[in-house]
Amino acid sequence: MDRLTQILAFLEEQPSDSFLRYALAQEYAKREDYVQAEAQYRLLLNQDPSYLATYYHLAVLLRAQARTEEAKDLLDDGIDRAKAQREQHALSEMQSLRLEMEYEDE
Repeated sequence: MDRLTQILAFLEEQPSDSFLRYALAQEYAKREDYVQAEAQYRLLLNQDPSYLATYYHLAVLLRAQARTEEAKDLLDDGIDRAKAQREQHALSEMQSLRLEMEYEDE
């Protein structure tokens, strides 16, 4: 059984498990199925907006598709949530990506 099949099976048993939903999105991204990856990241954002890694990885996906403004808005939201949760590592990653995107616009 491959990884994607395993994750899908686990999600059938635990559909609200944020880590499994994130793992599924990551697996789709790894397979370059960006439509499915985005759908899973967005589902996770709706299901668990405090799952901070989602903001970074979805922003990376959007940036790769030249959807820069959408990625920036998403990062701004994620940065606010990371500050509220006092999650310094996630905050730092998102701020760095956001700054890179600002420099690309100049």
